[in-house]
Amino acid sequence: HEAPRRVKRAWVIPPISVSENHKRIPHLLVQIKSDKQQPGGVIYSIKGPGVDEEPLGIFSIDKFSGKVFLNAMLDREENDRYRLRAFALDLGGATLEDPTDLEIIVVDQNDNRPLFRQDVFTGRVVEGAEPGTCVMTVDATDADDPDTDNAALRYSILEQGAAAMFSINATTGEICTARPGLDRETMGVYNLTVQAADMSGDGLTTTAMAVIYLEDINDNPPEFTKEEFSMEVEEQAVGVDVGKVFVHDKDLAGSPSWLAKFTILEGDPEGAFAIRTDPHTNDGVLSVVKPLDHEVRDRFELTVSVQNERPLEPSAPASPRALATVRVRVRDVNEAPVFRENPRRISVLEGTPPGTAITTYTASDPDTHQIQTLSYALLYDPADWLQLDPHAGTVRTKRELLHPSAFLQGGWYIALLLARDDAEPPLSATGTLSIEILEVNDHAPQLQPPAGVLCGRPGRGGTLLLGATDDDRPPHGAPFHFQLSPQHPQLARNWSIARFNVTHAVLAVLAELPEGPYSLPLLLRDSGTPPREQRQLLNVSVCHCGRDGTCVDGALAAATAGAGITLGALMIILGSTILLLVLVALGAARVRGRRRALRKGLLQRSGDDMRDNILNYDEQGGGEEDQDAYDINQLRHPELFSPRTKTPLRRDAPLSSGTPMAPRKLPSSPSDIEDFINEGLEAADSDPSVPPYDTALIYDYEGSGSVASPLSSIVSSLTDEDQDYDYLSEWGPRFRRLADLYG
Repeated sequence: HEAPRRVKRAWVIPPISVSENHKRIPHLLVQIKSDKQQPGGVIYSIKGPGVDEEPLGIFSIDKFSGKVFLNAMLDREENDRYRLRAFALDLGGATLEDPTDLEIIVVDQNDNRPLFRQDVFTGRVVEGAEPGTCVMTVDATDADDPDTDNAALRYSILEQGAAAMFSINATTGEICTARPGLDRETMGVYNLTVQAADMSGDGLTTTAMAVIYLEDINDNPPEFTKEEFSMEVEEQAVGVDVGKVFVHDKDLAGSPSWLAKFTILEGDPEGAFAIRTDPHTNDGVLSVVKPLDHEVRDRFELTVSVQNERPLEPSAPASPRALATVRVRVRDVNEAPVFRENPRRISVLEGTPPGTAITTYTASDPDTHQIQTLSYALLYDPADWLQLDPHAGTVRTKRELLHPSAFLQGGWYIALLLARDDAEPPLSATGTLSIEILEVNDHAPQLQPPAGVLCGRPGRGGTLLLGATDDDRPPHGAPFHFQLSPQHPQLARNWSIARFNVTHAVLAVLAELPEGPYSLPLLLRDSGTPPREQRQLLNVSVCHCGRDGTCVDGALAAATAGAGITLGALMIILGSTILLLVLVALGAARVRGRRRALRKGLLQRSGDDMRDNILNYDEQGGGEEDQDAYDINQLRHPELFSPRTKTPLRRDAPLSSGTPMAPRKLPSSPSDIEDFINEGLEAADSDPSVPPYDTALIYDYEGSGSVASPLSSIVSSLTDEDQDYDYLSEWGPRFRRLADLYG
């Protein structure tokens, strides 16, 4: 390897310093020279940033003399130094010297002002903060060389008002409180003008704004705007606002330190008033929560206090609680009448005669300071049992109040009364009158049933269970007391009555009695107050006793049980039976007469005129096998088929309808059934055109005056060859088809 050659001292160029913003252009920076001089001279050149690289044209060199010139103003903040390469060549372009470095250093000048990071700085501090409480920090920057005084910044407050409540650290820019006495209510916002200067405060400067907000604390209690407030409200008003009491608080509106809380201390022992805070205005709203009565008390004087929701800060000055007097006048208005006893409950005996005064139900008018008259009316009286005095309020019975009734609910009758004053406008009130209808023992017990059958032998079947009913409700009904009539002491020799339960007793035979009817007078008594008793007749039929103590012939005993019925009742029953038989006989005779007349008229109506229509018949029998066409009930119960009743239709059955019904059995009664059947058979036997049924069939009437012959004339004893069908063409278009077939 070739040993390194020593570079001559003339070719080594030390760093060159040049100040930025140099205005004398071009400016000679340095002259380079090579020791290797040639006869034709040396050619010099430089390369690097500012020459042939961006930024171009800042530096240049005289190629023959080697002088390096500055051709443009430099800015250290853009480029603080330039590193170039210098070359020395002969005229042929051969290198005479190795390239050497040429470093140009840009010397800083204080050409940049400090800049705050923002135009406005904001901070917050609570009012009353102690001195030295730091609020915020402002900071600025300087583009000059930070290693020189050109970038050495100092901060200061140029303006903050006369109080000078804040100070700033000159080096760090931190703003703190300088003295006590920050009061948001006096000044809530401080605007400070701060400055930053380089050259340690002696150079270029810039300014910014620092805005400091004081945060509120509860250092001011609320106060009433005046000591007394006057209001008025109508009596009986509930849930209405009476008025407002106004307060003032210096603390921040809407904050917890500003919100007020009101309390009624005196003047409202019944708790008729309430006071709340209006969240928007912070005023107290007084309202009525219980009805007021002008006649009882027409004025109220309330003592009201106010304080904040949040307690006062300890640093706040001590002050007494704010108090105010609120005077409320109760204004008189017309009030509705009042039924002091509502509902009114009374008791009335059932059966109370009409016109009886049962109560006086009146109302009172609360308006004692006004002269008014009350009137009364019945608002609800569903059974129309009552009548009311419109002036005195006396309630009387309009009719008897009786049990039972659909208008009673558990024995109570409910009516509504209306009381109305004569004010303008009139007011009314409704009173409820509840009337308990007391049960009265006005019904004696009734023997049920009043007759019976028993065996006439003592000890074996010789007993009969007796019962009783009573229309009265408890306690005027059971238990019932049964006994033989005291007026007939001889009955006790053969008969005895013993209690079975509260509603029944047992009648027993004491001695063997002959068969037959017996009438026993009994005395029945209930348990009412006072008790009601009634003498009643018990009809007993003594039957023949079997071995087991029962009647041998039950049907006979039952038939003879009514032997004790009175003669009048027996005559009524016999008369009714005879009348019923007469009516049945007349009805049957009328039916026979109408059927004969209808049958005779139909048989004689062969000459009716022909019409251009065909009528539908009710009955068309099924021949010999038709066994179910006629309703057999007409024979068994002819009384049900009177002439007024439409004749029942036949129940025709198809020819293939299974086995015919069994032969009919003639009932044993009534006695005219035989005549009814014989007459029907005679009519059927005498008419050859009637089918073989038990009686003549009745067809619908076809009318008179017909222009057409009966259809039955088509069917005759003549054969088809002897019958002339030419007349069919004269019957009209409906028979034209038949005329074509047979004519």
